[in-house]
Amino acid sequence: MKKHIFTTSLLALLSLFSLAQTKPIRIVFDVTSKDTLIHQAAIRHVTLESQAHPDAQLEVVIYSGALSMAVKGKSAVSSGVEQLTANKNISIMVCAETMKRLNVDKSQLLSGVKNVPDGILEIVGKQGEGWGYIKEAH
Repeated sequence: MKKHIFTTSLLALLSLFSLAQTKPIRIVFDVTSKDTLIHQAAIRHVTLESQAHPDAQLEVVIYSGALSMAVKGKSAVSSGVEQLTANKNISIMVCAETMKRLNVDKSQLLSGVKNVPDGILEIVGKQGEGWGYIKEAH
């Protein structure tokens, strides 16, 4: 009887440990609007997620009309972008195709912002790896 109670207790304890282990938090944020209120919301959302979950991997993918969000002298959220890029778990990525179409060079990007060949393919790739997806919009 004691052996049965010990075994049952051990299994219950092990199941609690397995429940406590969660999947890593990985979220990709999709920003395409030129609306600076959406840019502000994206910065706020990523900041809050990083504060709530310091180990989370977060990536903001900027393309289309949102390009100004990451361009020196044009961004309404430049300090927020630069603060986020200082965090090793946060990436701000800009679509190279959008940069090409709008004649923006890498040297015009805010400090810490990187580019990817195609913003949509970056998002789809992250989703394929199991990342959560957030579309920043009204």
